[in-house]
Amino acid sequence: MVKHRIVEELVAIVGREWVLSETDELIVYDCDGMTYLEKALPEVVVLPDTTDQVSAVVKLCDREGLAVVPRGAGTGLSGGALPLKGGVMIGLNRMNRILEIDLPNQRAVVEPGLVNIALTQAVRDRGYFFAPDPASQIASSIGGNVAENAGGPHCLKYGATTMHILGLELVLSSGEIVHVGGRTLDVPGYDLTGLFVGSEGTFGICTKVIVRLVRQPEAVQTLLASFRGIEEACEVVSAIIAAGIIPSALELMDKHIIRALEEWLQIGYHGGAGAVLLIELDGPAAEIAAQARGIEQICRTRGVLDLRSAKDDQERALLWKGRKGAAAAVGRITHEYYLQDGVVPRTKLPYVLREIDAIGQRYDFLIANVFHAGDGNLHPLICFDSRRQGELQKAVAAGAEIMKLCLSVGGSITGEHGIGMEKIDFMPLMYSPDDLEAMRKVRTAFDPTQRCNPGKLLPTSKSCVETSVAYRPHRIEREGLAQRY
Repeated sequence: MVKHRIVEELVAIVGREWVLSETDELIVYDCDGMTYLEKALPEVVVLPDTTDQVSAVVKLCDREGLAVVPRGAGTGLSGGALPLKGGVMIGLNRMNRILEIDLPNQRAVVEPGLVNIALTQAVRDRGYFFAPDPASQIASSIGGNVAENAGGPHCLKYGATTMHILGLELVLSSGEIVHVGGRTLDVPGYDLTGLFVGSEGTFGICTKVIVRLVRQPEAVQTLLASFRGIEEACEVVSAIIAAGIIPSALELMDKHIIRALEEWLQIGYHGGAGAVLLIELDGPAAEIAAQARGIEQICRTRGVLDLRSAKDDQERALLWKGRKGAAAAVGRITHEYYLQDGVVPRTKLPYVLREIDAIGQRYDFLIANVFHAGDGNLHPLICFDSRRQGELQKAVAAGAEIMKLCLSVGGSITGEHGIGMEKIDFMPLMYSPDDLEAMRKVRTAFDPTQRCNPGKLLPTSKSCVETSVAYRPHRIEREGLAQRY
């Protein structure tokens, strides 16, 4: 059989232990963190340990005309790691080493399978950290962060992943190993590093990453402001930024999130709060003291119910445990949830949140909200129960309305989760046919045969077809190896 031959060739490259081809081995790879929509069982999973092994696997796939699907920790939320067209899935979990730490130049070289928080843990005692901090940072890999250009609570001040990636080692669809960028802040020629970050595996596979490390600030102050309603909290967000204060983080949670977290962690949120803002300041001690006074004045003039400052590292950690555990806590109030990811201008937050509430009422869903308020990156959680007939389809339809709402106010259909296959049908609503065709040409320059993570990011049709708010299941085509067995 062709499958048997290919499996044996893969075994010759990486060893028998690191090639998975039986159904009971493959089933754990059939979805990413978006478990409630599509699933696709890979035909073969290979787990290389070096760049040369990745290159050899990709060359084999190139020779056989097989699709290549890179996968990191599997925490993605847009279906970006699903093998929609068969082929070989390349798991990068074993490539998880820190290869170099250069603190005098504030650089590190790491492999893509390194868990995000592990890099900060490695340099924390020496006064540095890796700034990108998605809520999944205890599990997500740096390679996955690069693929999706992950954000996080602190990207308001420090920027998303792309701001901290200086260079990459890549394996292209031919198996060729190339290097883009470098250790300096600027290099001649095209910014191919910036182009690759956020490309969702459609240009090739990242095998090494040169990252920028940041000095720890002199002081950190974490505040929790409680408000009667979400609109007052949103107004405070805009007022803080308008006053010239840029917190390192500015996070908002609504009453549904507050209730779920309080039942779970007993954080001590104000009993009458309909929304809370988690505000973090960092920098020189004198500067953040002045900023904290300014924020307090802004909050007082807008009806804050309670404003407290974390007294020590333990209380600060508890407040952040609440924020980063918000999505998990929602499991206490719903059977399932559909987590969305859109962006709107800060000044549009009150209007958009009212409209999201109205969407929830039309579909008879509770929609909880926890999001990066400082940069308008929304994360509505549509609560549903798939055991009820048609509820999943309704939840996806509600999500489609939220995406269109974000676009209607000049926003975006994703802030950090990526397009993957989940939002591919919304791309023509954000970009013109000419825009999409330009992106396809760039993709073709990197991957002429379109075998790198096919079916993701860009719609295959060149026409701009209006996406229906009714759920339209994606048709998973099994090609490649699936047709060869």
